[in-house]
Amino acid sequence: MPRDLPDRIHQQRRDLGDRIRALRKGLPATQERLAEMTGIDRRTLQRIERGTSDPKYSDLALLAEALHVTVADLVRW
Repeated sequence: MPRDLPDRIHQQRRDLGDRIRALRKGLPATQERLAEMTGIDRRTLQRIERGTSDPKYSDLALLAEALHVTVADLVRW
């Protein structure tokens, strides 16, 4: 069952997804290509970019590496 999260958390997840999407497009790479580069399921990546998923730290680390940034750059508030 999904938990009720404050609106600020939902916004932070959307902001994270927006940053990941912008960095991915700057490569340029498709979601499918980024999924291949990281080993993250494409549907999981879609949910992360939409801000509807709480990514695991290991996924953030893989994404940061593929996008040539630090995890801190991805999750900055």
